[in-house]
Amino acid sequence: MPLTKIECDRAACPADRPSVRLADGKGMYLEVTAAGGKYWRLKYRHGGKEKRLALGVYPAVSLAQARKDRDQAREALAAGNDPAQLKRDAKLTKAAGDANTFESVARQWWAHWRGPKSPRHADYVMRRLEADVFPALGARPVASVTAPQLLAMAKAIEVRGAVDIAKRSLQTCGQIMRYAVAHGLIERNPAADVKPADALKAHKKENYARLDAREMPELLRKIEAYQGSAFTRLAMKLIALTFVRTGELIGARWEEFDLDAAEWRIPAERMKMRTPHIVPLAPQAVEVLQALHTASGSRALLFPGERDHDKPMSNNTILAALKRMGYAGRMTGHGFRGVASTVLHEQGYPHHVIELQLAHQERDAVSAAYNHATYLAERRAMMTQWANHLDKLRKGADVIQLAQRAA
Repeated sequence: MPLTKIECDRAACPADRPSVRLADGKGMYLEVTAAGGKYWRLKYRHGGKEKRLALGVYPAVSLAQARKDRDQAREALAAGNDPAQLKRDAKLTKAAGDANTFESVARQWWAHWRGPKSPRHADYVMRRLEADVFPALGARPVASVTAPQLLAMAKAIEVRGAVDIAKRSLQTCGQIMRYAVAHGLIERNPAADVKPADALKAHKKENYARLDAREMPELLRKIEAYQGSAFTRLAMKLIALTFVRTGELIGARWEEFDLDAAEWRIPAERMKMRTPHIVPLAPQAVEVLQALHTASGSRALLFPGERDHDKPMSNNTILAALKRMGYAGRMTGHGFRGVASTVLHEQGYPHHVIELQLAHQERDAVSAAYNHATYLAERRAMMTQWANHLDKLRKGADVIQLAQRAA
């Protein structure tokens, strides 16, 4: 007869026996030991051998649950599988899953992904993972991470006002999960169910402070008379002439320049778009570079840091100099790009030529080697006219009108 709950509760082993077995049916029984333990077992045959399958301990595993587990085991047996082997395989799978935590998989992904990336960018991504992602998800088995957990992690970052970091962290998690899918650690990517635009606030585009073009003559004269570091003064002159990004300027190395050809070739790893960029150098820019070369001597960097000459000057150096000259909140290093874009558009230069020189145009990996030199002759003429325009502004002479270019 099948067992009842009361019988299971009252079951006891006689003192003169090590254990007794109370049958429930279909090969399952409750084994009661002299020490008081009660264990569910299933007796079955597979491959011509009699075997036992542990179904749990009573009362933690109830009579009803034990019967469900028994029936599942018998279904597996009917399909030709050994229930005990299936249970061992499941334990091994779980152990492997527990060992493959999100953090361990993320670090494997990072080691694979970082290859072509610049060390600075790769280190930044890892610092972001360590600061924001690992505390929330790192200890979880990667196979157990869900879309709601990914969203909760990103939302926690968003709450402190770091909307862009929240978005990037979510995107990085998506890359990690795709890596896990590719390596057979998970079956599907839960990050695919969470789109940053659907879950996070829209990132407000930052408008960098910049002067009106009419205020440029005074700024240029103040730069010329700047009494601080000569490197800082020359950095401001060069960024005005080339309107590159501040990071591209301060990280510049002499090996990137060909002063005879009047060209600055910035390698892909230092560019925001991760493709090479050519900056044609006007004669005024070459003069600045020659003065810099005299000042920097044999150093690899154009703008070395004050304390560590093997590292570039601080990203805030130009901003601090502008502040000292009275332009706090009104002008930034990036602001030179905005002024140049506005004036060049007003003077009739084609939009696509200006955008190429600003390195705004996105390029795919296949065409990058060709596109970075597109319209180079037009860009060279434009950069020379721009430098002449700045000279006129600084000297206070009548402003030169940049040559009109047909679109």
